[in-house]
Amino acid sequence: MSNVLIVEDHRTLRSSLEQGLREEGHTIFAVSSATEGLLLTRTEPLDAIILDLQLTDGDGLTLLREIRKSGRATPVLIVSARDSVEDRILGLDTGADDYLVKPFAFGELLARLRSLLRRGAVASEAVLRHDDLQIDLMTRKVTRQGEEISLTRRLLELLEYLLRHKNQVVTREMLARDVWKASTATWTNVIEVQIRELRIKIERPGWSRILHTIRGEGYRLGDPP
Repeated sequence: MSNVLIVEDHRTLRSSLEQGLREEGHTIFAVSSATEGLLLTRTEPLDAIILDLQLTDGDGLTLLREIRKSGRATPVLIVSARDSVEDRILGLDTGADDYLVKPFAFGELLARLRSLLRRGAVASEAVLRHDDLQIDLMTRKVTRQGEEISLTRRLLELLEYLLRHKNQVVTREMLARDVWKASTATWTNVIEVQIRELRIKIERPGWSRILHTIRGEGYRLGDPP
């Protein structure tokens, strides 16, 4: 069904949640530390995160800030014994989508998780992303590592096309036909210039390479070939 990350330092509760959610058909990643959790947010296609605030190597809010800073909009459900109104407000203002106070009934957690997954499914239709790069198709806003990137209309159309074909080789013929609505012979040089300009925008110094030139074939936005 869905990929769910559990970041919970209490071994018994973590195991119980993992077993219960697996029985519901979800694929579960369960860890006890913020470090492990952050790594999984970067390497796995997660649909939701269940996050404790008291972790083995720090505070869950720090992890939540890192997740949101990277531009990831994965729904997050905080589960915590911190039950004051101030704690709940802080968690939600930091970027959580919901907050459940311990102890809780497993049925209530399931209901809240289903709600988050429904919201996430709707939101994902309006957002295209690869790793820490994303386009919000409603606002036409492009961000990477949480930083907004300003693009011309044509570069935005080009990036959207590449993201819709993520991890696939896109030929110049495809770009000419589908983005420029023209013949390849006329637009080859223009395409190369626009690809170069887009690469400058989305691969700033210190950012990883995500737009690859495949010699003799075309271009590929995604993981290293």
